[in-house]
Amino acid sequence: MAIWGRGLRAKSIWALLIACLLAFIPAGGIGWHLMSGVQEHFGKAYARNFTQLNRQNILVPLSRDLALARRFADSVLMQQWLQNEDEEQDKALLFRESEGFIEDFSSHSFFVTSAESGAYYYRDSDTPFSGEPKYYLSLDNPDDRWFFNVLASGDKLNINVNRDTRLRTTRVWLNVLIEDQGQVLGLAGTGIDLTGFIDAFIATDEIGVTPMIIDEQGAFQAHPNIDDIAIGSATGADFEQHTLLARLPGTEKLRLQELMAQVRATPGQVSVDWFTLADHRQLLALSFIPELGWYVVTAVDPGAAHVLEGAWLNSALLALVLMLAALLLALAYAVERLLLSPLSRLQGSATAIARGNYDVSLPPSSGDEIGDLSAAFGVMANKVRAHTEELEQKVRSRTHELQEANQKMRLAHQQINDSIDYASLIQRAILPDQQMTQVLGEHHFVLWHPRDVVGGDFYIFHPGERGRFLVGVVDCAGHGVAGALMTMLARAALDHAIREQGIDSPAAILQLTDKILRGMLQDCELPRGLATSMDVGLASIIPERQQLIFSGAKMSLYHSDGEYVEELKGNRRTLMDRRDAHFEDSAINLQHDHIYYLATDGYLDQAGGKKGFGLGSSHFRELLKTHARLPLNEQAKALGQALDDYRGAHPQRDDMTLLAFKVDTLK
Repeated sequence: MAIWGRGLRAKSIWALLIACLLAFIPAGGIGWHLMSGVQEHFGKAYARNFTQLNRQNILVPLSRDLALARRFADSVLMQQWLQNEDEEQDKALLFRESEGFIEDFSSHSFFVTSAESGAYYYRDSDTPFSGEPKYYLSLDNPDDRWFFNVLASGDKLNINVNRDTRLRTTRVWLNVLIEDQGQVLGLAGTGIDLTGFIDAFIATDEIGVTPMIIDEQGAFQAHPNIDDIAIGSATGADFEQHTLLARLPGTEKLRLQELMAQVRATPGQVSVDWFTLADHRQLLALSFIPELGWYVVTAVDPGAAHVLEGAWLNSALLALVLMLAALLLALAYAVERLLLSPLSRLQGSATAIARGNYDVSLPPSSGDEIGDLSAAFGVMANKVRAHTEELEQKVRSRTHELQEANQKMRLAHQQINDSIDYASLIQRAILPDQQMTQVLGEHHFVLWHPRDVVGGDFYIFHPGERGRFLVGVVDCAGHGVAGALMTMLARAALDHAIREQGIDSPAAILQLTDKILRGMLQDCELPRGLATSMDVGLASIIPERQQLIFSGAKMSLYHSDGEYVEELKGNRRTLMDRRDAHFEDSAINLQHDHIYYLATDGYLDQAGGKKGFGLGSSHFRELLKTHARLPLNEQAKALGQALDDYRGAHPQRDDMTLLAFKVDTLK
């Protein structure tokens, strides 16, 4: 009899029975319509998520190989050798350096082609490298036209799916143009095995799902069916029958092109629309990868794909729709009259308690569960009042403790900042600005920008007899406080070496400095991974001989008259390198119309531009050539502004120093 009594459970049962009777008839049509909408919604969501995942799986490894290929093609040794292929020493140095790329490339292989001779060099980890070309490319050979088409296009990067009949391999080739001052020298790059590429990124066991990759002309660059791939399309081969556009009815081709333009304008986004593919109405999801010029495409057939389970899910959803519709329609009236009105009165009392008013009158007992709930609220109000008073007391106590801790933290932070500021003043004091101004006057400038308040870069200047002087730039490993401490050691070692050797032989100074530094640190137990190396460039000016003598530890001296830029390279090893280095002097004639520059790698490696790449030596040379004829004070502002413009919103990576001087009329 309890079911039919005055309790809340009985009232709910009566309400459900009435509501189910009222909702039975209209709910069927609503459920069917809702099911269709849910299937389309989940189909689009599935296609969008699948495409986004494929995009990331393709972009990350290809971007890594692409970056390695660009670095490989931009090697100075590569450019030097391709300008004179008969130079065996340069060739040996290049391919010895290239051995490091074998393990880095995902395919463990690379290739180099010469624009002048047509020689094609190929190296992989499984084949010993003889240093001889695999074969020679010929314009008359149809299999080689890809090479000449890429050169003719002038594109810095070309990604091409092609079969090399002589190597007997079909790959996704990353072709990077090798240039030196506008002269095309050849191509270099790597190839990703097409079968492995398709298995890793394209192949799927999902029924009704067809992932693919197309280029900007719609040609298939990857497809589960390898016969559909437009081999060589990126280098001018015929691919008309191997495009996604060719698979669509004429009325839908324009809509696909509009969808491609839309995702190209918003890289990283996925757009989905309905198309007729293989005589079926399918969802087509597209996303553009601007770094590769590719579109990642997923075709989903909602009828075949397991976006939603079949008959069981349809039946379950239909039943759920029926139940929900019935309950919502009936309970809208029954719950309001039988449950919500009493609960609303109880809510008012609870709201007053929540505001801190514990002296409220609760609704009278009604003999059911709501009456029991009202009595429980009364007990709860008393407990909440006691707990609130206790909590307020704890909050006051903890707030006081927190204020004291914050005060101590502010004091410690201020002491640390004061110490670093003082260290900055000390580091600034050791820089020879006053000496350089007295000797060189307006014929010099220095751009010195530590990444933090203190840094690991500094510069030196030592005047000698008869107008001679020594000038140099030092880049210690690390930055911030650690780098600043290394500058103290480096400055002490350099000063001692200059006193012992004089200023006429920079190489002898570097050799002795390296020895002194090793002696300083040989008994120290340095943590593993702590870098103590130093890049140094020293130039000794001897006016009576009209000579400049330079020696560098992984640092070059640049000089320019505004028409040409010359580079005097230092030793490839740094001071404190793991292996001992032997430094040598390089002498050149002084040119009174030339500006001489020393720069740390913080200036050359600063990230910027549209793609966040480092400035690089090529861009740096162009800046020097552009501004070399300006007065040095104007040139300092121009080079500083040029670096700021290139960096844009990118943060400063490292300490930066650029020192320039001119030997013209000395004070």
